[in-house]
Amino acid sequence: MALSFQRLEAILGKSVKLTLTCGVFQGVLQHVSPSCDLLLHAVKNLETGRSSPGVKVFYRREIVNVELLDEPDSQKCTAVLSECTSAAEENKGADTGTAEGGLGSSPCVSLERQLRALNSLNMNPLPGKEKEEKVEYTVVNCFQEKFGPAVLHLKQQDVISVAGEGINLCRKGKLSWLQMATKSHIFLFDIFLLGPQAFRNGLRTVLEDKNILKVMHDCRWISDCLFHQYSVLLDNVFDTQVADVLQFSVATGGFFPHCTCTLQECLMQHLKIPSKWKTLMKHEQQMALENPDMWFLRPFPASLLQVLALKAMYLLLLRLSLMDNFMADLTAVVHAYLNTSQNGSEDHLGSIKPTCMELPKELRQLADIQKLRREKAVKEYRISEDGLLIRPVIELNERNPQKDETH
Repeated sequence: MALSFQRLEAILGKSVKLTLTCGVFQGVLQHVSPSCDLLLHAVKNLETGRSSPGVKVFYRREIVNVELLDEPDSQKCTAVLSECTSAAEENKGADTGTAEGGLGSSPCVSLERQLRALNSLNMNPLPGKEKEEKVEYTVVNCFQEKFGPAVLHLKQQDVISVAGEGINLCRKGKLSWLQMATKSHIFLFDIFLLGPQAFRNGLRTVLEDKNILKVMHDCRWISDCLFHQYSVLLDNVFDTQVADVLQFSVATGGFFPHCTCTLQECLMQHLKIPSKWKTLMKHEQQMALENPDMWFLRPFPASLLQVLALKAMYLLLLRLSLMDNFMADLTAVVHAYLNTSQNGSEDHLGSIKPTCMELPKELRQLADIQKLRREKAVKEYRISEDGLLIRPVIELNERNPQKDETH
């Protein structure tokens, strides 16, 4: 018998035993998603005896059996609620599965230690005279009260930022959080709890609106996820990863880098970010690498919520910085135009007819500038076999690295 959403919802708050394709677990049922993914608290691995802090997610495709452990009328204290179809066995060893089942690909103690360290960093004041920046955000995890006003506010914007967090974000991955920010508000949509209904109730309209510019970083993967899982067709996107590569090409006289930058690397490269936020994002990145399932912890740690909000906020600022870089050459040439007319000799402009469309010397100088940039880039960067410039690794505690220290 297939898992029943209604029957599982009826036992929320009770202890259950899960038999998976990769182990047996016990815990208190906290949440059932529309696709019958289960969220358990106080989880214990019955095979190893190990208990896990916080909450854990178990996916429907790996659940073989669910048993209720606290039925008062049951002599055995177990009652079989449901069984998965044989498809669960076929999914044994799937790419998102782990030896522990659901969450916990890394030791739970390690994740708990990392969260304590992150919370400690978040609580400590900034050293010296560095200005503390307060980041306020709204967590939207239910449809009452907050969801409607949040969507209405987003619909009224011309530019918003969009980011997402989850496991292996693509058509086969799992989306947990969707961050959306405007100039005045940051919204963190809990997609794991809201489910697909969040997109049907308004988020899809915002994401598909051609009149709202969506600022994103490497939109390929989240677009793949949104389209194939939620039927959302993203439109009007400013991709900061693409913009960063194009800006690099302009700065090096037409060369392209051998690789792209992550969002965190772009932020370090183009923005002046307080050291506290740099450290928080660095720790979050490391935690996500070691514990990719952490995005499904509920309640979600406040320190990680702040990192989600920071990414959404800084995406908007990153776009402005990149646009300023793109406009630098244009601004310089226009300034040269004005300087010629205001400070140049009368003979210079007098020899040119207003109807003459010959390329002015101010614009011709751009070719010389590009040549100089190209010569400088060849000296500062190593070149790959494909003729691409080898970008130095951008550490999250650095800003604007100029050259690779190895050459």
